Amino acid sequence: AARPFVRAQDLVDQPFIGMASKARELRAVIDRYLDLEGVQVLPSQEVDNPAMVMSLVASTRGLTLIPAYVQNLMPWSVTSRPLGGDVPMIDLSIGYSKTNTSPVLKLFLSRLTELSTA
Repeated sequence: AARPFVRAQDLVDQPFIGMASKARELRAVIDRYLDLEGVQVLPSQEVDNPAMVMSLVASTRGLTLIPAYVQNLMPWSVTSRPLGGDVPMIDLSIGYSKTNTSPVLKLFLSRLTELSTA
């Protein structure tokens, strides 16, 4: 936790909490990242949702790789650090009805448009 970032090699020989096959896309991204980094870890447990991840990290003092948004859900007893190096990404897909006139949807879509043109 004293380091500013974590590298894949730091996960070796640590209790690692992996993603269950139910979280198929996230597991594939993590597995691909570890493979590209030449790191092999054997999960001590596998989970499929952020609440389970946080519970096991807190209770077992294990390590895991999770999307950055989960940081907003962490209890005080769990510390996070970004990955160093070439960080994996997950594509975001959005489905909505063009007839939906929600102001929140309109704002969300306008922000996506801003990001894609930046």
